Amino acid sequence: MTRIRVANAPCSWGILEFSGLERDRISSSQMLDEMRATGYEGTEFGDWGHLPTEPEQLGELLEQHQLTMVGAFVPVAFRFAEGLASAEQEVLRLARLLAAVATEEHTPLLILADENGTDSRRTGNAGRVTPEMGLTADEWKHFARNVEQLARLIRDETGLEAAFHHHCAGFVETPAEIERLLELTAPELVGLVFDTGHYLYGSGTNDGQVVSDGFARLLPRIRHVHLKDCHPGVAAQARTAGWDYFTALAQGVFCELGQGAVPFADIVQQMRESAYAGWIVVEQDILPGATEEPRESARRNRDYLRTLGL
Repeated sequence: MTRIRVANAPCSWGILEFSGLERDRISSSQMLDEMRATGYEGTEFGDWGHLPTEPEQLGELLEQHQLTMVGAFVPVAFRFAEGLASAEQEVLRLARLLAAVATEEHTPLLILADENGTDSRRTGNAGRVTPEMGLTADEWKHFARNVEQLARLIRDETGLEAAFHHHCAGFVETPAEIERLLELTAPELVGLVFDTGHYLYGSGTNDGQVVSDGFARLLPRIRHVHLKDCHPGVAAQARTAGWDYFTALAQGVFCELGQGAVPFADIVQQMRESAYAGWIVVEQDILPGATEEPRESARRNRDYLRTLGL
């Protein structure tokens, strides 16, 4: 049986991609110490500059903590017709670093995403997006073409694979939008990072069956899995009160694993039955003012996954 390996991510220690939401940052060495001590085997890269950006230093730090680099997240404004000139060098810089710390057992994944949280309408309506808030037909063409172009560049220049991460407060949030992007992109170039919490909140419902059904339907394109839970009570309140994405995030819409509506046991069973060979990555966004220490939250999330046989 293929063994599913469990990683965590710097966002679980407050190292977030959104400016102004970062906690006081602990050192990268302490973060990796705590990640390994709480039972994880790998990490994602996080924001540029928190972990070392020189291959030798990064490799040594990962080896010191017995952790595998599994991938890195990079947001890009894909919908604009002018293309990717401003993003290509930044993305290649990251891809080359990941390629330099690849091991015989694992080559990291470059995780592409929209420039989430930058469009006021999408940010203001995250979790309750309607079709008229979506991309136009021309914007979809630009978006898909640019994703493919960047994925091809990453592959040709570094040998790394790319996969797209759907995300609330971006233009690929709802199940219909995720499937539209996959229809418009080549499977050999663009895989999918399936995020359980974003999928549920982005669906506009609190029904965990939506996540199970979506995972099953999209499984042929899934290359990487982010485990995040979604609290139905907070999600319902966010929709009723009209909270924007960042308010919902601060109020705990993405709760610890097992505390929300995501049916993790079913997702894990589907992965086992399909011989899923990728990593699963826990993401527990820790925000400024949070009373819980990241280490203890990470430990509880890891303990929960052990109840599922992971």
